[in-house]
Amino acid sequence: MTDPIRLDINEILRFLPHRYPFLLVDRVLECIPGETIRALKNVTFNEPYFPGHFPGRPVMPGVIIIEALAQTAGILAFASVNAVPTEQTRFYFVGIDKARFRKPVVPGDQLILTATVQRSLRGIWKFSTAAFVGETEVAHAEMMVAPETGK
Repeated sequence: MTDPIRLDINEILRFLPHRYPFLLVDRVLECIPGETIRALKNVTFNEPYFPGHFPGRPVMPGVIIIEALAQTAGILAFASVNAVPTEQTRFYFVGIDKARFRKPVVPGDQLILTATVQRSLRGIWKFSTAAFVGETEVAHAEMMVAPETGK
């Protein structure tokens, strides 16, 4: 069994090509390459989407929660193959199934993002993902990421 690893924001920046304002993972609390990951997103009132979604009742858009889960799964994929993204090695979000949203996420929440490898075949990774605020699941989805091809 591989020892769990933790990643701070500087290490996350090595594993993801995303940058502000679209980097949605603040810290990796625990990652067991090839198996599972648990990460953190601090949801603040300063997020760029809150002024328009919705004025007077800010709610984190579901697609942004899904993107945060996809980024978390991407970190797990890169950590699992011991690689970092380059122009020749990038993973893209290529599929989603069974996405459900259970509760709104609002400023001040801490979003715990989880992903578990379901399978990996020829570089295509399938994950079971879920997002929590505290112990409450707020969203989940099955998703796939795959390496860039055809350049």
